[in-house]
Amino acid sequence: MHLRRTDRGFDRPTPSEITPRTVYEARRAWLRQMAAGAAGLPLAAWAARDAQAAFARPGKLPALQTVPSKAAGAGTDEAVTRYEDVTGYNNYYEFGLGKDDPARNAHTLRTSPWTVEIDGLAAKPGKYAIEDLLKLSPLEDRIYRLRCVEGWSMVIPWAGYSLSALLKRAEPLSSAKYVEFHTLADKATMPYVGSRVLEWPYVEGLRMDEAMHPLTLLAFGMYGEVLPNQNGAPVRLVVPWKYGFKSAKSIVRIRFTDREPRTAWNKAAPQEYGFYSNVNPDVDHPRWSQATERRIGEGGLFAKRRKTLPFNGYGAQVAQLYAGMDLRKQF
Repeated sequence: MHLRRTDRGFDRPTPSEITPRTVYEARRAWLRQMAAGAAGLPLAAWAARDAQAAFARPGKLPALQTVPSKAAGAGTDEAVTRYEDVTGYNNYYEFGLGKDDPARNAHTLRTSPWTVEIDGLAAKPGKYAIEDLLKLSPLEDRIYRLRCVEGWSMVIPWAGYSLSALLKRAEPLSSAKYVEFHTLADKATMPYVGSRVLEWPYVEGLRMDEAMHPLTLLAFGMYGEVLPNQNGAPVRLVVPWKYGFKSAKSIVRIRFTDREPRTAWNKAAPQEYGFYSNVNPDVDHPRWSQATERRIGEGGLFAKRRKTLPFNGYGAQVAQLYAGMDLRKQF
């Protein structure tokens, strides 16, 4: 994937410019063939390191004591997406703009020590080490769908607990109407921080009632294991009824505010990415339809597409949050 130069700086790629999975997999197969032949041992060693970095499993969550999720609608009977697909096909622009870039580049991320600061309009602000966050509430197994604006989706078993368990500890003031999330922006370990595609650090936000909803997850792992770096280690947000870019990765700060946060993609392209970003098949992205989606791992680019479900299928649980709103204008 590349960025197009315009007189305004760098523009975002169009879908036609995104490298298809089949193309980059073919490129890797060619590299492996070259490694076995004339390219010799140096290229073979590079190819082995590339594969290891992309799919190395980080191990079990420490002292994992997951319990069945009690959050209504948290489960699904859909087939879970393969671990290799979930960890090898990512949006994480701090580590590159191609879908396979994060898996190759995110090994530089240092996740220990790690702290999350909670501040803003709260009676009890503070800092939490990742070890303390893990002990704050029992981890739950939750299988959630993840839907992205580019038209692809996954079904992922997350491990975490409702974000509200942490937010309540901070005792937000009555004047707090929104929650703002700041992610790590470290040029030393994140090679694309500083690129002009977005403003850094990556910032996301939720309305208070969205943040306190039991489906909103503070996630520490998936598939019963520690989050891989490319999937947002060591702690991330999962908001299953919104497009994936709302689920901030590698969180370092949570801030209570009385004003709607100016979020990363909303600042970059407000006509394309609204603050709410609820999954809505009737509101198209300006450059492509949102009516259908492609499930990653189900036959590649030519697989039969699925109809996109309002609120990503979680309407029964969350639609009441938006009663009386015009979801075409407040998208």
